[in-house]
Amino acid sequence: MAATILNSPRATEVSLYMVCAFVRLREMLAGNKELAAKLNELAHKVDSHDQAITGLINAMRELMRPPEPTKKQPIGFVTEKRK
Repeated sequence: MAATILNSPRATEVSLYMVCAFVRLREMLAGNKELAAKLNELAHKVDSHDQAITGLINAMRELMRPPEPTKKQPIGFVTEKRK
């Protein structure tokens, strides 16, 4: 960097500052990748929970639906005329 061309304490200081800035930038980018991965994982979990909740609601609606009326058989002795 600047310290390789200029032989002064200020050039060394600037070169060191530049290296530190790039290291911090790399750490920030790595942190953002981790954050993005965690957000994707959370979105997947929420999506699967939404599907599970929708399935539960549909199952509850099925259970709440009244049964379809069936043809009742008469009680007691049945003769051929009644059939």
